[in-house]
Amino acid sequence: MRDYLILKLHGPMQAWGEHTFEGLRPSANFPTRSGLLGLLGACLGIVRNDRIRLQRLADSVGMAVRVDTRTMFRQDGVCRALKVVKITDYHTVKDAREDYCGLKSHETIQTWREYLYDAEFSVALYNQPNPTLDLDELEAAVKRPFFTPYLGRRSCPITRPLFHSRLTAPDALAALKAVAPSGGTVYSEEKAEQVRMKRVRDVPLIQQPRQFAGRNLYVHGGEDVPE
Repeated sequence: MRDYLILKLHGPMQAWGEHTFEGLRPSANFPTRSGLLGLLGACLGIVRNDRIRLQRLADSVGMAVRVDTRTMFRQDGVCRALKVVKITDYHTVKDAREDYCGLKSHETIQTWREYLYDAEFSVALYNQPNPTLDLDELEAAVKRPFFTPYLGRRSCPITRPLFHSRLTAPDALAALKAVAPSGGTVYSEEKAEQVRMKRVRDVPLIQQPRQFAGRNLYVHGGEDVPE
């Protein structure tokens, strides 16, 4: 059995950035490891250039994410599921890197940023072997965040407390099954047999800012794709 800290990510908009450079800022369909570590780091009060504490956090935490089904009642009393929608917002940005591919800055560029609408996620966090940061510290931090938490970008505020529960279960899938709503695709770092595997590139290299490594995710259920 293992101890799990359950978080809920609710908000009108979310954005979980994938590997990119300046011009197009896509969002993954579910929270990335880099995004969740950033969220936890904000709650703990870790500043961006504190690489020692960031590395300790990254080495201490494993995670699984479930895409939750969001429902609403129509005026006729019928309950229906809300489909997650992905939109692209247009921006102009000053002091960006030139031509999206160099380190030299210039005055203004155009950018396109993706957001998820009507998305809700449940996250199960657990400690890796020999952690330097335990779940008790993480629980205290998400209950009383040091910095304001947001869902991927500062324009994406949370609409409910992050903390949901703390429970014990044989694995992350069982832990998330104990949390309503039931069902939904689960993307877990815990190795499992007879499930699909998905390779993603969202592991931040703490000592090399803006660089990412890959990881394997074990997918339970059908994949949820925004419209």
